[in-house]
Amino acid sequence: QVQLEESGGGLVRAGGSLRLSCAASGRTFSNYVMGWFRQAPGKEREFVAAINWSDVITNYADSVKGRFTISGDNAKNTVYLQMNSLNPDDTAVYYCAASPGRFSGTAMRMVRAFAYWGPGTQVTVSS
Repeated sequence: QVQLEESGGGLVRAGGSLRLSCAASGRTFSNYVMGWFRQAPGKEREFVAAINWSDVITNYADSVKGRFTISGDNAKNTVYLQMNSLNPDDTAVYYCAASPGRFSGTAMRMVRAFAYWGPGTQVTVSS
């Protein structure tokens, strides 16, 4: 059974930074694609960033490109999302997701491409 657990969310002022962590258990995730998605109240879940560990491919939503960085530590089975220059539009519940395989490109941005999900962590950015 694959389990994902996010941490690192919280309240931050606009312009500030947070680092989210996603600890994964149950598998060796070197052959997985790991992703971050977010969902604001009243909105659909949307793609934020993803990493294909096998091929070292990353993908970012245009809204976070240049501000957010996804990275991973294979030894710890942990993926991170460093978020800088946060603004109120980044306020959402952030979810970690994982799926076996080596897909990339558009597929990395799709909610339905990911088989496993964490419970989410709240990020609130005040103006």
